[in-house]
Amino acid sequence: MSSFNFEVIETVAVLSEGSKGWKKELNLVSWNGREPKYDIRDWSEDHTKMGKGITFSLDELGKLKEALHNLQDLE
Repeated sequence: MSSFNFEVIETVAVLSEGSKGWKKELNLVSWNGREPKYDIRDWSEDHTKMGKGITFSLDELGKLKEALHNLQDLE
């Protein structure tokens, strides 16, 4: 498995917390020194371990925001 590095630039929101202390978070993360992207995934308490997640550019996040705004079940 190849190595990679990351830096959590900003924690935007904690969406939930599991019984073992892991938190599902929306963060701004730089992967391998690249421009930061918005990222949703589970993180250990100290951000040294992570689960699978998904990253969004600012444009993609804006489209998601619009889609969520239009979702009838959230009203």
